[in-house]
Amino acid sequence: MSQSASTGTWIVVPTYNERDNVAAFVDAVLEVVRDGQVLIVDDNSPDGTGILADALAAADQRVSVLHREEKAGLGAAYRAGFVEALRHPECLRVVQMDCDFSHAPQDLPRLLQALEAGSQLVLGSRYVPGVG
Repeated sequence: MSQSASTGTWIVVPTYNERDNVAAFVDAVLEVVRDGQVLIVDDNSPDGTGILADALAAADQRVSVLHREEKAGLGAAYRAGFVEALRHPECLRVVQMDCDFSHAPQDLPRLLQALEAGSQLVLGSRYVPGVG
């Protein structure tokens, strides 16, 4: 039996004051990557994002949360999320996404298919000429 493109896929999503987006974003991601794992990396958001993320994780085993003590930058949040994801033996690939929908969840299947087809690295960017 072949593995689906999403098996072993961890989607790392840093958050800071994303309470208004996080539930809808997680739902949108899990709609297109049904057996993926969403890892929310919250930098102690004062708006309660981390608390909402914990509720999402309690309701769905495909969601987990990494709480960080303070806002330490997007790059540091991604690195912490990558380290956490890679601690899990079932993690075969890691995707990074922003919680504000600037990265479109509906693009995930196409990106994961490229990995399934043998690509070692797949990048999506709105900054490539001809892409919106």
